[in-house]
Amino acid sequence: MTGFGESVIEQAALEWLGAIGWQLLTAPDIAPGAAGAERMDYREAILEGPASQRSARLNPDLPSAALEDAFRKLTRPKRARA
Repeated sequence: MTGFGESVIEQAALEWLGAIGWQLLTAPDIAPGAAGAERMDYREAILEGPASQRSARLNPDLPSAALEDAFRKLTRPKRARA
């Protein structure tokens, strides 16, 4: 039985997203220190600028305070309490 490896699935997803108009960038393009850097360090899993812009575009009727609160909850989730 042949399975799909991660690279096959990743490549298919990139091709599909590119086909519908998404801009595809590689890690070196947005890495800290690069001309197009979108993160300050490698620990950032969510790119703040693009995520905030898209959230506002998808939710144009929400006040900025609500968008900021949602983004804060997304990027700084509460820690599990024992």
